[in-house]
Amino acid sequence: MKVLNFGSLNIDYVYQVPHFVKEGETLASTGLCVFSGGKGLNQSVALARAGAQVFHAGNIGEDGVFLLDELNDAGVNTSLVCVHSDIKTGHAVIQNDPSGNNCILLYGGANQSVTPAQIESVFASFGKDDLLVLQNEINDLLLIIAESKRKGMTLCLNPSPMSENLYPLIPKADYLLLNEVEAAQYLDHADASSLEGGLETGLSEALPQVKIVLTLGENGCVWIHGDEIIRQEAFKANAVDTTAAGDTFTGFFLAGIMDGKPTEEALRYASFAAALAVTRPGASPSIPTKAEVDAGLKHTRP
Repeated sequence: MKVLNFGSLNIDYVYQVPHFVKEGETLASTGLCVFSGGKGLNQSVALARAGAQVFHAGNIGEDGVFLLDELNDAGVNTSLVCVHSDIKTGHAVIQNDPSGNNCILLYGGANQSVTPAQIESVFASFGKDDLLVLQNEINDLLLIIAESKRKGMTLCLNPSPMSENLYPLIPKADYLLLNEVEAAQYLDHADASSLEGGLETGLSEALPQVKIVLTLGENGCVWIHGDEIIRQEAFKANAVDTTAAGDTFTGFFLAGIMDGKPTEEALRYASFAAALAVTRPGASPSIPTKAEVDAGLKHTRP
């Protein structure tokens, strides 16, 4: 099975701040680091480092060519990435506080330049045995999903950032990986009364056919598929930067499932990988390798 990740590629400008900037406030940063990033790129790196065969499709400007080096070094095939001379690469301005928390401002740039012709070209080499991974940082998701369904591919959707354009697309997913904020936003749209029974019940009722992983930060994660519920506690970690934790989880969970791991094991595998990632600065540079995760789990109690 091949993985096609049709996703964003960003340049991340990470500012170290004593606290997040408030309305009307001017705040001096204590440091600046520039990293490769974007949910698409991060998840491709995580998938590849977890051992999956990954092809990344997307768009960058000439200022972002170094992002291809990051992907190639991780083992990602970048032949489907288009480089544009007239568009700037997407970027993110990230504030990182002393506790490792972050807030992010995105600029789409080249990520918003996907065309129907590009979509047709990208899907020419994929079919029903392959997995499509999508986030919400590029344009034309409706057309991309329609093409994947025509090809019979399995669809994994990470609806981040959540927005109204995603609401009709979410039920089309085979796998849905989202956090509690995104889940609450979707359920409020689908049926506000579902929130009375909690996020898990609401998701199960609204999306009975979808295989869902609900991530809950320090409270771990939950697998929801119809009436089936599986819980995984979070591994304790001294957080330095949480920027790519969710992307790391996504990549390692999907790679685990593709490798034939039982759901419980894939959840544990992904949770440990995410815990390692938050102990390191940066987005994609913080993502561990399969060898690191395997070695760490051997010395960790169940």
